Amino acid sequence: MKENVFDVLIYLFEKFMDSDGDDQADVDQVRTDLLEAGFPQAEISKALEWLDTLTENHDIKTVSTPAFRVFSGAEEARLDAEGRGLLMFLEQSGILTPASRELVIDRVMALNEAHITLDNLKWMILMVLFSQPDEELAFARMEHLVYGNLPQSLH
Repeated sequence: MKENVFDVLIYLFEKFMDSDGDDQADVDQVRTDLLEAGFPQAEISKALEWLDTLTENHDIKTVSTPAFRVFSGAEEARLDAEGRGLLMFLEQSGILTPASRELVIDRVMALNEAHITLDNLKWMILMVLFSQPDEELAFARMEHLVYGNLPQSLH
């Protein structure tokens, strides 16, 4: 079984996305559930740390619009042209704000993966929007992009 941090994050997101906000999951219980699901301890720890920093208050200052975002070499190594294009498209269509775009890029860089696939980037954007207050509409629009593009099973 070759799970990575991203697999743990998606599992957690899908499992807890529909739960009540009042229902705070105990970290030890979550860790036990993940171990029972077969995820490696090291990947669980990395995923939980990633989620902890996601919920921190990120005070990102935005510049006046229109602005042009230049990606660093390290960011370009993790996000190919297609991924960077997706971020631009989502910002131009109003799903991402400059602040949420920067938070997505921050979370991409924190994941410590050599390359982020387009599908994984979509999931990360969904997780970031879900974690932010007042982003319900943007989340719903992004959710449609993520779940709407999944292949339908044939009956």
